[in-house]
Amino acid sequence: MSVAVTGRRVRLAIWILLAAVIGVGAISYAVITSSKPEPLAAADAQLVRADSHRVTSPPAEKAQLVEFLDFECESCRAAEPLLAELKKEYGDRISFVHRYYPLPGHRNSGTAAVAVEAAAQQGKYQEMAAKLFETQPQWGEKTDSQAGLFRTYAQQFGLDMPRYDAALADPSVKDRISRDVADGRALGVTGTPTFFLNGKKLTLDTEEQFRQLLDEAIQD
Repeated sequence: MSVAVTGRRVRLAIWILLAAVIGVGAISYAVITSSKPEPLAAADAQLVRADSHRVTSPPAEKAQLVEFLDFECESCRAAEPLLAELKKEYGDRISFVHRYYPLPGHRNSGTAAVAVEAAAQQGKYQEMAAKLFETQPQWGEKTDSQAGLFRTYAQQFGLDMPRYDAALADPSVKDRISRDVADGRALGVTGTPTFFLNGKKLTLDTEEQFRQLLDEAIQD
């Protein structure tokens, strides 16, 4: 067995273990419902909106994979290496879409989402998202606000800081994140990461199963 395959399986095992902890309910539904964006009826919910962040842009989309994520979620961070591989392999045929779903039990998850959206307004969504996952061990689970740290990342990316600061204070940015949360709740999201493939909520057990589902989705 190659080192690459072994590493992949270890990584997925960690991801599944962390996701299982969330799925049990330790920090899922009870925590999520402690904040209350405007509720949506299931019929009014949208899996993807016009302003949703598409992190791949296939020339001819054959499928769509939507992830509801929280930048402070350890399960989401653990899934990132696998997702990076999948984007390289399938990104020319599958649109990978991110939706915000900050869990209120994570002190800085909402702050992180706002920081990422502020960076997105200057074309740096993927850079800021990747930076927050990369540095999550440094700021995750902190009880004090990490907004200052996130601002230093924005400076590192060369963002227009007055514009970035204005976005942080703009109620429409928080409203946009709240819409993602409201959509997620109406669609049955109860923890992160949660994936939908072509509109169907996935229950994943192995990396091989994930790849099989993607392969099936892109068949003509």
